[in-house]
Amino acid sequence: MSTAISEFHPLLDQSVGYGVVVGVGFFFAGVMVILTYLQSKFTDVSPNSSEEFTSASRSVKPGLVCCGIVSAWTWSATLLQSSTAAYTFGVSGPWWYGVGGTIQLAIFGMVAAKVKMNANGAHTFLEIVQVRFGTGAHLLFTFYGFLCVLVVCGSLLLGGAATVNALTGMNTDAACMLLPIGIAVYVLVGGLRATFVCDWAHTVILFVIIYIFIFRSYGTSDATDGLSGLYDLLQDAAAAVPVDGNQNGSYLTMKSNQGLVFGAATILSGFSGIFCDQGYWQRAIASNPTSTTKAYMLGGLSWFAVPFAFASCLGLAARALETNPAFPTYPNPLSAAQTSAGLAAPAAATVIMGKGGAVAVLLVVFMAVTSAASAELIGVSSLFSYDIYRTYFRPNAKGPEIVRVSHYFICFWAVWMGCWAVILNKAGVDLGWLFYVQGVVLSPAVIPIGLTVAWSKLNKPAVILGPVIGAVLGMMAWMIGCWKIYGSITITNLANPYSAVCSGLTGLLFSGIITISLSLIWPASYDFSGTRAIANLDSDVGPDSSSSADASDQDNASEKEKVKDPEACIEKSTSPVIAPEDGVRLADGSIISRASLKEGFKRAAIYSSLLTAIVTIIVPLPMFFSHYVYSKSFYMFWTSVSIIWVLLSGFFSVLLPIWESRKEITQIVTGALKSVTRRRKMRN
Repeated sequence: MSTAISEFHPLLDQSVGYGVVVGVGFFFAGVMVILTYLQSKFTDVSPNSSEEFTSASRSVKPGLVCCGIVSAWTWSATLLQSSTAAYTFGVSGPWWYGVGGTIQLAIFGMVAAKVKMNANGAHTFLEIVQVRFGTGAHLLFTFYGFLCVLVVCGSLLLGGAATVNALTGMNTDAACMLLPIGIAVYVLVGGLRATFVCDWAHTVILFVIIYIFIFRSYGTSDATDGLSGLYDLLQDAAAAVPVDGNQNGSYLTMKSNQGLVFGAATILSGFSGIFCDQGYWQRAIASNPTSTTKAYMLGGLSWFAVPFAFASCLGLAARALETNPAFPTYPNPLSAAQTSAGLAAPAAATVIMGKGGAVAVLLVVFMAVTSAASAELIGVSSLFSYDIYRTYFRPNAKGPEIVRVSHYFICFWAVWMGCWAVILNKAGVDLGWLFYVQGVVLSPAVIPIGLTVAWSKLNKPAVILGPVIGAVLGMMAWMIGCWKIYGSITITNLANPYSAVCSGLTGLLFSGIITISLSLIWPASYDFSGTRAIANLDSDVGPDSSSSADASDQDNASEKEKVKDPEACIEKSTSPVIAPEDGVRLADGSIISRASLKEGFKRAAIYSSLLTAIVTIIVPLPMFFSHYVYSKSFYMFWTSVSIIWVLLSGFFSVLLPIWESRKEITQIVTGALKSVTRRRKMRN
């Protein structure tokens, strides 16, 4: 194998990079601003309310939550790192990457059901921690919450900027700084619901481009000569560059030792990336309690198809086509640095579709970065406004003030996340490094965070000591494992899969063991009455708020009605947050019983257990232990499964939200048409 390194030559001009990052970014921002205006004008929804701004009034339907999960969990790493895994390990890479994000979503569906049962009025997961365990635990998990956001934002921007730089030559630092700016505009205006709407628009583009690459690579491309030709090219690639630890060195086998370790690292990274990220808690909080479990079921299954289908297509195609003269680094394969930067997918796209492929990858990575970054912006602004500003500086702050502070912090974080990515880039940190280290630094917090809302016996010493001791042991395992396995402790070696697994697994398991053991020895008996009573900040706007006189008069009138007929007030209340003992009040005033919520939790538990068993054991392990190498017919079957799966995912993520929101869409369109008609009549 040649050790020579070739430069990755951009196919597009720098102007294209700036056009996409700035032009397309602000185009989407403009569209989202218009949609938010129409929604505010012609429906009862207004982002001026803190409940609407940060939690979308807890009324989002399962199709849109599913779409939001797919979009928020489709980072640049989802497309680029999964393709890197396929390029490096073969067919096992996309599968294990999918496993490493899907089972966590399924299991988090159980946590989301518990959120609806025990803390439906919460705005952040840290708010639940603070109410239940007080300041010490709250500060500890605040550290983990912001650390998670830093890691995620770094991954998003570094992966996106590296792709923009490779395809257009645009300066990496400039891309890091400019990518968040357009996103901040529509998040500022529309809040969480705007991010859901934007998620849908981005998801449409994501699936359309995936479909184009699939049908081009497997069908009409002269470079691959269809699916049969791609199989032959992968056979030739195995003969030229065999994979160490794979059966017969083949790229067409699940018997991949490195792939299995990658799967373990991905699972650890995925747990920490979901359980410690306010963005996923925010979607659980925003979902309608009657459909939370369904939303996470659909979201997990739909997301799996994205890395599975995309990486099975472009990641494997990159390995198959690296001897093609059109390959960007021909006659050499991608270097270790280029591979770690996530350039396998862009390389394959340029061979298969030329400049059109480069533009498509640029656009789809841009969509992934902006949709996930919008979720991070609204999430981190909620952490700051509720868990720092309101908790420690302004305990009496009401809804309008919280929205105003959220706006300020979104502006600050949009700039800071760009600066943070530039700092990481200057330090030589790339997407691959952050991907592996994510599980290392965050895994000790996973189990305690999940149990906070789900287990009544969890006590305060356990929830603090578990993550702290787990983190210390995890750091020790990281250093010792790196030294024993690779012979020296270096920045590069610390982010290798074996080092990451040693640390992440140690931190996760020991944190869980300590937390659960201490709680069983000295069990608490918490009834969740405190977390169920977390207040709606818009229900009582104080005199220092920015509410108008009209709004105050309206509130006074409402108070008079309450005095006249308190029972009618209970029935008509739109507060979703104060849960009666027998159930949870929804945004429309109806009540869902606690028994129904418990049934939802049971369904989530059964579903997550079955899905975990299927994707982690039943499907991959028999093929691993049998040392099976795919025949051409089985490879075609395997590819057909990925195609069918991603087609169904597109249906659930794109078409289902439209169907569920048909009444609201009709209301907005009708209202807009009537408004235009009235204005024309007035002019005439």
